[in-house]
Formats: sequence, C-alpha cells, structure tokens
Amino acid sequence: MSSNTAVLSKVPASPSSTKPDPVSKPTTKKVPRLALLDGLRFLAAVLVVLFHYTAWHHGFWGTETAKEAWPVLSRFSVYGNMGVQLFFMISGFVILLSAYGKSAGRFVGSRVGRLYPGYWVAVLATGFLVIVMWPQIGAGLGMRELLANLTMFHPAMGLRHIDGVYWTLWVEMRFYLLILVLIALRLLTVRGMTVLAALWPVFGLAAALTGEDAAAENLMAEYAPLFCGGILLFLIYRFGHSTLRWALLGFNVGIAAYFTGVKGPQEAMELVGYELPAWHYWLIVVGLFTVVALLVLTPLRKVQWSFMAVLGALTYPVYLLHQVWGWWLIDHLSPVLGQYATLPLVIGIIFAAAFLVQRFVERPLAKPLATATSRGLEIIGTRLGLKKNETVGQGR
Repeated sequence: MSSNTAVLSKVPASPSSTKPDPVSKPTTKKVPRLALLDGLRFLAAVLVVLFHYTAWHHGFWGTETAKEAWPVLSRFSVYGNMGVQLFFMISGFVILLSAYGKSAGRFVGSRVGRLYPGYWVAVLATGFLVIVMWPQIGAGLGMRELLANLTMFHPAMGLRHIDGVYWTLWVEMRFYLLILVLIALRLLTVRGMTVLAALWPVFGLAAALTGEDAAAENLMAEYAPLFCGGILLFLIYRFGHSTLRWALLGFNVGIAAYFTGVKGPQEAMELVGYELPAWHYWLIVVGLFTVVALLVLTPLRKVQWSFMAVLGALTYPVYLLHQVWGWWLIDHLSPVLGQYATLPLVIGIIFAAAFLVQRFVERPLAKPLATATSRGLEIIGTRLGLKKNETVGQGR
C-alpha cells in the first residue's frame, strides 16, 4: 500500500441486461446495496492493516524489521498492500454508481459528507499523536501540516501527510475531481465514460513508457486502469454486456497488471525485503478484478447480509486510524505483552476506535453535511444563473 519510503512522507436501476443504453429520467428509487462488495472492501482494509503491522520495514516489534518478528505471516502479508489496488477498483465502480444521474452539487455534497467527518477526527487524533505524544516519528510535522491536512488538499500545497496512508486519499480526490469535471461538462454519459476508460489508461501508459514522469504522475498512470476497470464494470452492471465493454475491461486489466507487476516487486524488496516475481502480482490483479466482477455481475449481487454493511462502514475509519496509532500501540505493548498477544489486541483497539468514529461521528454528521454542502452549491449555482438540481449522465 505504501508508495512512500519514509514512515510519514509521503446503481443500478436494474441488473445487467443487453438492452440499449436508455435515455432515462432521474430516479429517486433507492439502489439495492451490494452487500458482498462491502465485505470485500473490509477485507481490503484488513489486508492493508496486516501489511503495515507485520510486513512493512518498521522496527516497532523490537526487531530491525517487522518481517523478522513475523517470518511466516509476513510471507503472506507482504501482498497486503494489494488491498489498495482493490480499493481503487471498487472505487471506480461505486463512485459511478453514486454519481450517475446526479447534479454536480449533489455529487460534491455526497463526497464531502462521506469523506470529511471521520477524516477530520483521524487527522486531529493522529496529529496530536505525532506532534505532541510521539514527535520523534513526526519528524518535524507541526500545526501548519495539521491544518493543511484537514482540507485533504495538502499535497497540492506541497505539504506532507500527517499519516502516510493519506497518499491514497489524494489519489481518490483527484479521481473525484475528474468525475466532477465530467459532470459539469455533461460528459458523464455512457459514451463519455467509455471514451474515458479507453483513453485515460493509454495516455498514462504512454507517459510512463516514454519517461515523462511528471505527466505520468499527473495522469495517475498506474492507478488509471484500476479506476477505469471499475468504471467498465459499472457500465456492464448498469447497461449490460457488450463486446466493446469487455474488450476495454480486459485491456485495462492488462495495463493494471503491467504497472502492478513493475511496482509490486520493487515495494516488496524495498519495504519488506522479499524478492518476489512480477507474475505473482499479475495474477493478483486478474484475481481481484475477477472477484469484483463476480460480486457485481452474477447473482451474488443479490446477497443481502446486513452485517456486511456494518463491515463496509468500518472500512474507512479503520484505514484512517490504523497506521501510526497502531505502530504506537505496538511499540508500547509488545515489550510487555509479547507479539502474539499484542497483534490481535492492537487490531481490536483500532477496530473499536473505528466503530466509535463511525457510530458517533460519521453516522450523525454525514447526511447533514452532505445536504448542507449540496444546498449551498445549489444556491451559488442559482445566483450564477445555473439551473437548480440539473442532473447529468442520463443517456448515451
């Protein structure tokens, strides 16, 4: 998961069918929840947690590296950073599921309500840890970084993350901004999304192969095919199968496998110390896309297990809180309790904290914040002469 080498641096209206793409009216009908997709997101979070606790190169277990403390488990948890690839695949699907047919204001409101309440708590809690309680790991982080991190746009300001895991949020935020631009330009249509999924990964791959590193970074070259693969699964799920959609999906899977096969072994060696072949990562990428496709395109999409929604709700706060607080707990508890008692205890504490954040922060604040943001943007849009509640993305 960690692309940073320093500790802190860095809806459907109906199931798939073969009917032509409709030009439909906006609907307020509640979309059935894809319960197993929630469970898969939770699994991705667990994989990332295990990677950071038992594989990555920290020495908080009292050994030089985590893999020395966990020589057997780390052989498996070294692949846990692939949970981030899975997050991006799922994000490409679910963001389109939630954005399609919405106005720009409603889309922004839904993202603000979903992302910020728990994030603000995590930034403040982790900021207190690395600035006040454990400044040696913060390496000079201060109030400037803390305040900037609260915006989630601190990388654009050239400022560091309070917690290294926030790098993925900046990747996600740029994807959301791209979707917002498409909505504003009335291009979030079936044709527009198909063109995006065909061209964005190609431009990114071309930039990477020609050594245009700045362009590749701006295009998010290694993550574009993950998002676009999710977008194509949404198109198949929402509008049905077609040769073009499946061909483009296979194309994006291939590009994603290429990038992951390059970066995966590098991170395994640099961050853990294991030499792993590229083909392991090729198979993982293909396998992850296959699992997501099975959960959204087969009868498995109809499974409605309520506890999966609970697990899905915990995923985001677990991800936000787990890394630095987990390391601090490991550093303080393992000398007293030993590693085998400390690991499950720390995981339990982090999940309990995530539950409290979800129950007492996200749940009560998400909807009011989303509504207030959407209404505020509608008022601004009305004053600028834009049509209120105008929806986009309906049709070809």
